[in-house]
Amino acid sequence: MTDPATIWTASAIASLAFQKFIESGAGELAKKFSTEAIAKMDTLLKRIWGKLRGKPRIEEVKTAVKQTQKITPEQVNQIAAYLQVAMDEDPQFANDVRLLAQEINAGKLIDQSTMTQNNYDQARGWQTKVEGGTAYIGEIHIQGKPD
Repeated sequence: MTDPATIWTASAIASLAFQKFIESGAGELAKKFSTEAIAKMDTLLKRIWGKLRGKPRIEEVKTAVKQTQKITPEQVNQIAAYLQVAMDEDPQFANDVRLLAQEINAGKLIDQSTMTQNNYDQARGWQTKVEGGTAYIGEIHIQGKPD
């Protein structure tokens, strides 16, 4: 059986570490993660900054993030590329950040809100909660005259 910690890619770890800069506000982040998970995000971010310290492009991104309190997907991808190299070169560091990412993910809050739908005239409706990815739900009927 595969160790769950090994499924964490550098890109997924970087995205998790920068959640508070990706989300629109701290309130949104608090709706998705527990307080403990958010604290571990800070720890993960410090580990990543510490490991990648001294690399010119990383320092540019770090300065930009500190100034704007935001990060772009391109910047996350740049950090992920450097992080992948660091993880390949240092297996202990890789294991540490993967375990931290796993712990953060375990602190993800589950949306247990209810959904209400009223259908009239014998109509059908589908409801679903999708987190990431694409959901194809329902029936597709194409009507029209053939050419």
